[in-house]
Amino acid sequence: MRIVVLDGFTLNPGDLTWKSLEELGECTIYDRTAPEDTVQRADGAEIVLTNKTVLSSDIIERLAELRYIGVLATGYNVVDAEAARKRCIPVTNVPTYGTDSVAQMVFAHLLNLTQNVAHHAQTVSNGRWCSAPDFCYWDTPLVELRGMTMGIIGFGRIGQATARLALAFGMKVIAYDPDTSGVPAQMSEVCEMVELEDVFRLADVISLHCPLTPQTENLVNERHLALMKKTAFLINTSRGPLVDEQALAEALNNERIAGAGLDVLSEEPPGENTPLLKARNCYITPHIAWATHAARQRLLQVVVDNVASFLAGKPRNVVNGVPARREQLDR
Repeated sequence: MRIVVLDGFTLNPGDLTWKSLEELGECTIYDRTAPEDTVQRADGAEIVLTNKTVLSSDIIERLAELRYIGVLATGYNVVDAEAARKRCIPVTNVPTYGTDSVAQMVFAHLLNLTQNVAHHAQTVSNGRWCSAPDFCYWDTPLVELRGMTMGIIGFGRIGQATARLALAFGMKVIAYDPDTSGVPAQMSEVCEMVELEDVFRLADVISLHCPLTPQTENLVNERHLALMKKTAFLINTSRGPLVDEQALAEALNNERIAGAGLDVLSEEPPGENTPLLKARNCYITPHIAWATHAARQRLLQVVVDNVASFLAGKPRNVVNGVPARREQLDR
């Protein structure tokens, strides 16, 4: 069975091992694949794994030997899953691996916004403390989290993990999710489920944890930003297009909200004219919330388990409703 990994570098830049995957078949691993090289590199492979390399319907149709597509992530919008379904090709993803790492990044951004750790450390490095007239100094208001209200939009695994951290800091938690059936009773007892607009109106901090759908695209828009407190912060470690970036930049620059911490943008890597790159009190990290060593190790293990399950005729984590059939594996 020939296996091709189209873009494995971000998952494994060298600190993990592909050995478990290589034991499952003849394995070719590329760090990155340009769009024009996708067909050539995947041609002849029965199993193709991708992270961000697009597998469109046209590409899928041109790969005659293709039997299985594995996505090295949770989101699978880079694959035309319906085109794969029509050819009875299962598409799998990794539904959970970075829950705690992403929740941790929420608070990395929030603590930076409330205490400006990076800024003050840099001023010390620049020598300012050495010549200060007092034993301490600060350039921005320092904000204590206890007693503040954390508003969470999307209350799945990561949203709930974020809520638990907020509660540990002594924050009040309110949350919105259109489907509350998956919220454990113990979380409902300590977190108040509210309407979407109430999150924007009442929260001191809003953290986004919802999937990107036609309903959630530009969820953070001019109208909802106008509902937020001037002292409120926005954190996005979920999906970039949840935010109308021009509207957020204007809200920040006009001091209609206090600040933002973003790990994702609508275009990645961003263009030089992306409005949030120079927005006031906006801190952006390069989509790294998922990328702790522990989370990537879990991700890689699930990827291997997904492939092994497919080869055993018992696919798991299939997102397009295609079961494996023995004749697929025997061809």
